[in-house]
Amino acid sequence: MMAQAQQELVSDPEIYEKDHFRKECKVAEFGEGFVTRLDINNDGLVDAVTNRGELTCDGEKARSCNDDGCPNNFYVQVKEGGYLMIATATIYSYDFVQRFGNMVFQFKMHPRFCDRTDSEPCVMTVRVRGTKFVTISSK
Repeated sequence: MMAQAQQELVSDPEIYEKDHFRKECKVAEFGEGFVTRLDINNDGLVDAVTNRGELTCDGEKARSCNDDGCPNNFYVQVKEGGYLMIATATIYSYDFVQRFGNMVFQFKMHPRFCDRTDSEPCVMTVRVRGTKFVTISSK
């Protein structure tokens, strides 16, 4: 029988992640774009996205980033109070745009995520439904 773990809610993703990196780094500095607050799942509650590309740890900016991009954590706010981290994605960047009445992400990612070997970034359109990412298209 397999045990299922319940993920803990965090009271605020910004405080949670900044506290984590302040413990990990002797000196942690956070850029203006470290946390973005927006309603990513169209439920009327303000959610959060954190971008490690905006972290400078001990003088080294974006040390978690590589050729695939930078890790971003996606948190949704729940009605019960608090936030649930629903995904981590390593991406170059994203746009948050309206498509067919819903807000969706357009992730710019390494081409291999679209099963390509050229150098043009993959553009993946993703909608968040509840706590799940649903890929709409990729090119």
